[in-house]
Amino acid sequence: MRTPHLRRFSCRPRVWSRHHPHGKHQEDDIRRTAAWRWLPPLLAVLLGLWGLERAGADGRGGMWRDESVTWQVAHRPLGSIWELLGQVDAVHGLYYLLMHAVFQVWDGGGPATGGLWALRLPSVAATALAAAGVAAVAHRLAGERAALCSGVAYAVLPPVQMYAQEGRSYALVAAAVVWATYLMLREHWVAYATVLLLGCWLHEFAVLALLAHGVSAWRSRGWRWSAAVVVVLLLPLAVVSARQAEQQLGWLGRPGWQDWAAYGVVAVAVLLLARGAAVPRELVGVAVPLALLPPGLLMAVSLVHPWYVDRYVLYALAGLALLAGTRLAAARGWWPWLLVAALLAPFGWWSVWLRTPESRKDDVLAVAAAVRERARPGDPVLFMPSRRREWLLSSPELYGTLRDLALARTPAASHSLQGTELPTEEIWTRLVDAPRVVALLDPAGQPLDPYPREAVKRQTLASHFDLCSVDEVRGARIALYAQPGRCP
Repeated sequence: MRTPHLRRFSCRPRVWSRHHPHGKHQEDDIRRTAAWRWLPPLLAVLLGLWGLERAGADGRGGMWRDESVTWQVAHRPLGSIWELLGQVDAVHGLYYLLMHAVFQVWDGGGPATGGLWALRLPSVAATALAAAGVAAVAHRLAGERAALCSGVAYAVLPPVQMYAQEGRSYALVAAAVVWATYLMLREHWVAYATVLLLGCWLHEFAVLALLAHGVSAWRSRGWRWSAAVVVVLLLPLAVVSARQAEQQLGWLGRPGWQDWAAYGVVAVAVLLLARGAAVPRELVGVAVPLALLPPGLLMAVSLVHPWYVDRYVLYALAGLALLAGTRLAAARGWWPWLLVAALLAPFGWWSVWLRTPESRKDDVLAVAAAVRERARPGDPVLFMPSRRREWLLSSPELYGTLRDLALARTPAASHSLQGTELPTEEIWTRLVDAPRVVALLDPAGQPLDPYPREAVKRQTLASHFDLCSVDEVRGARIALYAQPGRCP
């Protein structure tokens, strides 16, 4: 007799119990409190709260420029956020609206005070939720011991720790994808479609998880309907963000050899962990596609359209954690634990480093503090390139005291992230009339923007001003220029 499609769906509990020794470990255990249920999320919370402010040697917390975008956009009025999303950053729109609601409740008084907690706590909570979800998936497929090890493995992965402490959407996306995976296993299709769609609207590259799920679930009519619903309801965001792709992702290049090497290392680890009878085949069928397909597909697409950044597919690490945790849970003897012990030293060093400002590309709060020390109220300030205006936008009490020489319209007025600038002639006129200028520049060695506005800034400073001083501050340079003979 022909087996119906739903029964042949490999994620069905009846099938699992025939293939691994854990037998009945599903619904009876749900009601009792076990370590796999609370230890992974608790560990994720503790790791997330440890060094949450990323304070430097001076005790001042750190925030990099992407987080600054979250801070300044989410503090705009709702109408202003909506107008911005029509121009740029629609892919992060739902996250900005969520953070707007968080800041309405509590914003900590500003990023230099308790605001970094308000900015990052949602990511900490999402990472704890994702760790609990990884444990739940492993419990469903391989039992309690695997659940505990997998959830803990996810929580301690350094990239997971990194984005648990970042005011961006990636930890929330990972939580949505992980729990959508669990709901797929339970065949709760309405909930599955809802949670995965939420992840996709937080960042549309979460849709790649749908393809990973399809490897094991494509025979299920429920999954096919759910996939169709997710794709259809994601289309409005996809259409808007496609129009914005050039300005949104134009800074990206094609994946470099380092990206391919990192992917190769992860792929080898995943395939080695998936070998043998120690890991249930049903778990392999879920974890391997989740670990390899989203980053692999995005990297392949990026050979034509450069869209790849590893954080866009952070959720793929859940697949690696499932395999590593289940393999460790099934291991016998001392050698697996010796390997774990050997990893503790580099993972520990990496974890400590992630909690320093140096672990990010720059630190807008350090830049603002340095400008505050060097600039006088009313000093002209010049951003080179213009997008580095972000370094001061999250410190409005400082930015408001300076005269932005090149600014035509503010970010809020222009419905943009960093505002719009004057034509080159007006920039030149304002510059030559200024007695001194505080210029904020990228680190030495970075490519120079070829645009006319940026060229006229560089040429005018070189021809009409003396360079009085230049200081490097965590991913930035602060240069003080003055008219000839007027350096302090």
